[in-house]
Amino acid sequence: MKYVVTGGAGFIGSNLVDKLVSQSHEVHVIDNFISGKKENCNKDAKYHEIDIADEANIGIIENVLDKCDTVFHCAALARVQPSILNPIKYELNNTIGIMNMLKCSVDMGVRRLVYSASSSAYGSTKKLPSKESDKPNPISPYANQKYYGELCCRMFSKVYNIETVSLRYFNVFGERQNLGGAYATVVGIFLNQLINKNPLTVNGDGNQRRDFTYVGDVVRANIRAAKSKNVGKGEVINIGNGENISINELAENIGGEVVFNEPLNEPFANLSDIKKAKKLLGWAPTTDLISWIKNYKKNKGLK
Repeated sequence: MKYVVTGGAGFIGSNLVDKLVSQSHEVHVIDNFISGKKENCNKDAKYHEIDIADEANIGIIENVLDKCDTVFHCAALARVQPSILNPIKYELNNTIGIMNMLKCSVDMGVRRLVYSASSSAYGSTKKLPSKESDKPNPISPYANQKYYGELCCRMFSKVYNIETVSLRYFNVFGERQNLGGAYATVVGIFLNQLINKNPLTVNGDGNQRRDFTYVGDVVRANIRAAKSKNVGKGEVINIGNGENISINELAENIGGEVVFNEPLNEPFANLSDIKKAKKLLGWAPTTDLISWIKNYKKNKGLK
């Protein structure tokens, strides 16, 4: 098959590219390298440095999509807090980007688009675990934009007859996660602080709970979503571990001194209901965060 991965030089996208290449597919990557990294590039994939949010690039994007079976749309400016600081920048990248990719996919006869959605769409909720049927309540520009992408996918399936499916990721961790900078998650930040022998910085009291999902499991979910005959009409599917832990527990397992900062504007807890993923994709998580951290520290010689 010919597959196109947007954001394929990023954390999740590059892991997906590697798996698709290992399965002997023809893989093309579209990335503007704002957050993607050259060192993540697979020598057996074909890379196109394109800004998908720029309408002037529509013709170039369509050329890349020629004879493509599935588009995996992983490209986005990620993370909640940076989106609050730069809402317009995020809006241009995230909402215009998905709209352009959907329209180009329709025009080039792409069979299916698999969209990387986000559990941030649930927002602050006391109803846990979160089910796909729960009412969305995004509380940041990023969350709002990712939810809008789901609506676009569902609409395009109805109006333009392209198959789509949206995967709502819960707090992805694993190989190639950012260890620093604006796009780093709490796992990456803590590991970076441990490596540099700095205190672990916890926002708020650390009792916030998160459902952490291994990147390899996310990759499997994408591939199953591309192939499953049970989806294609704009379905939204949670991709999580189905369990959550507190930030304090995470810090304790990583180890080291802890300091507490002011709380951020973020949901107190999230937790995925993954029954739908099991039913429609035959998917279930295989790797838990604590086991992965132990192996990571052992391999890196960290204590």
